[in-house]
Amino acid sequence: MKVPREADVDAERDGLLAVHVWERSGPVGSGAGDDVREGERRGVADEADSGLITWKDQVSHVAIDMCTIFKAAVRAALPHAMLVVDHFHVVQLANTVVTEVRRRVTVQARGRRGRKGNREWELRNWLTRSAARMHGFQLDPMIDDLHTLTKKVGQPILDAWNAKEDLLDLLALARTHPDRHVIAERLFRFYDRCAASGLPELERLASTVETWWSEILAFLRTGISSAGSEGTNRVIKTVARDAYGFRNPGNQRLRTRCATTRKSRGHLNPA
Repeated sequence: MKVPREADVDAERDGLLAVHVWERSGPVGSGAGDDVREGERRGVADEADSGLITWKDQVSHVAIDMCTIFKAAVRAALPHAMLVVDHFHVVQLANTVVTEVRRRVTVQARGRRGRKGNREWELRNWLTRSAARMHGFQLDPMIDDLHTLTKKVGQPILDAWNAKEDLLDLLALARTHPDRHVIAERLFRFYDRCAASGLPELERLASTVETWWSEILAFLRTGISSAGSEGTNRVIKTVARDAYGFRNPGNQRLRTRCATTRKSRGHLNPA
């Protein structure tokens, strides 16, 4: 069972971060690695308080996704630590909202799901890309195609895509030491776009950002991410799939430790 990571982060003047990660995981492949049940919150806090983790007072920041169970567990075990929302999950949520808007307006306008021949369906992958990473020959035709669609279909999708890009512009301020006025300006632009659109999906997205704003702001100021632990979790799951599951938890621990510590043991060093 995957539970919140605890990271001891020391921020150096040159911007480098030394992060030490602790996490628990149960048998991979059992389906329990993707969520945390409500009952786990107290178990996480109790384990942290048991004295097994003597360094918990040194933890200053904890990077999590937008999960209230994770938040409650960290607050119980590490009340002094600053919570940071990993920006990957914010971007993922924004892309999900764009997809929901596209699917809804397609069903309302066509009476069915999108398929080949429907331009909004053919643009589905481009709509979830960042405009900053798209070439002009991709971005300009996509916007033109949305304008050529009927207003009932093209305009809501374009509004959702623009709101998503406004949120990405806000998150792009991380690790740049942004001024608070710049943050406020981009945040207002995002909120204003969501409110003006009248789309329930964007209103829900804006409400979520507002609820988690203190944690998102902590990311903008620190740039801390849970990418390291997420990558380790992916390696653990890949090892389990390669082995078609483990019957012996001891073997699982040995195999996953072997796979996730190769770099520290020097096995990835070409020298």
